[in-house]
Amino acid sequence: MTQQLFRLDGKKALVTGASRGIGQVIAVALAEAGADVALTARGAEGLAVTGKQVRDLGREAVEIPADLTSREAAGAAVAEAIAMLGRLDIVVNNAGGSNFVVPFLDMRLSGWEKVLRLNLDATMWICQAAGAHMTARGSGSIINVASVAGLAAAPFLAPYGAAKAAVVSLTKTLASEWGRTGVRVNALCPGWTATELNRVLWDSPDGGQATIANVPMGRWGRAEEMAGPAVFLASDASSFMTGQVLAVDGGQTAMA
Repeated sequence: MTQQLFRLDGKKALVTGASRGIGQVIAVALAEAGADVALTARGAEGLAVTGKQVRDLGREAVEIPADLTSREAAGAAVAEAIAMLGRLDIVVNNAGGSNFVVPFLDMRLSGWEKVLRLNLDATMWICQAAGAHMTARGSGSIINVASVAGLAAAPFLAPYGAAKAAVVSLTKTLASEWGRTGVRVNALCPGWTATELNRVLWDSPDGGQATIANVPMGRWGRAEEMAGPAVFLASDASSFMTGQVLAVDGGQTAMA
């Protein structure tokens, strides 16, 4: 009985940023739980790898190369996912990241705008397009992947932290607005997780120990450790949970 709560048999999902890292892990985890998955990211090659992993599990995979920093592309990606899968029950807004670390006073405005467009605007556009579909159907689970950088100070990562804090706020607002429609909206906040995106931080002479000095578990997280929390938020195991922030961070935010 309890195990069945975590099953996603027959569900249809969309995962953004699904070509690598946490997005790829979550997409495959949803498929393992029984869902068919639409995958979107900028890199078609990475999407093909994820798509094969999904199909190898016996589930349907739809690959949608798209740059979600474009409102039109984001809306088109949602529309294509719905057209190919028939509907959407689950949306995971994972696309995001930051490719620079800089003191706030040295930051260029163009860098600020680029990071917010990827981490906040893209999430908002996907929520708006998918939310219209889900609220009309009267059910659905949206998981916005934020970050512990949005829950506390993020030195030298001001635009990324600000964007993720806004994603947390957006998550709570949409959960409040859509609660009575049957659509749930929650945020998954990974802590320091060793992915290719931040290799420069963890693949260093000290193994990135300086970065994780305030993590009680004393290590970097693994992308695979986001799979279980994502399936939980997508499934009926969290059916009375909305507007919440699930931090998977080795205890980092407990120290605040």
